[in-house]
Amino acid sequence: MGRGAVRFDFPQGWIMKPGTPSFKFYDGAPPDDDIRLEVSYNQLPPVDWSELPLSDLLESVVTDDHRRLVALGGIKRVRRDNLRLVWRETSFTDPVEKREARSRICIGIGTGVQCLITMEYWPEDAGRATPVWDEALRTLQLEHYVDDPTRGTTAGLN
Repeated sequence: MGRGAVRFDFPQGWIMKPGTPSFKFYDGAPPDDDIRLEVSYNQLPPVDWSELPLSDLLESVVTDDHRRLVALGGIKRVRRDNLRLVWRETSFTDPVEKREARSRICIGIGTGVQCLITMEYWPEDAGRATPVWDEALRTLQLEHYVDDPTRGTTAGLN
């Protein structure tokens, strides 16, 4: 996204639908999908974001969730060079299907980009969803800009 503002790996064969303000990834053609991954990002002004309390920010996002949450997992934290992220899993009752669904939400921040990644899936699809989530977070890069996204040539446009 954004010529390298946000980059991560996702499964070959998944359907990607670019949009505004987010990109969505589906394991099948909607409405027959079972796993949905979505990402959006914001460019940040050039200030020191190292003390931004991401856990508190994540807590406020989850608290404002309009769905009736059934369960709330603990917050996981990851720190890598020029990247901090926090994420957690929740469960809720899907209003259409009237059954349990799971959601994961991640907030990541670099020096000039902040991203929000969410994933929703059915509990019986956890065995397929969890590796996708893990790989997306493992390969997540912020601010690795390229001249041509179809070729991947580094531009150094920081």
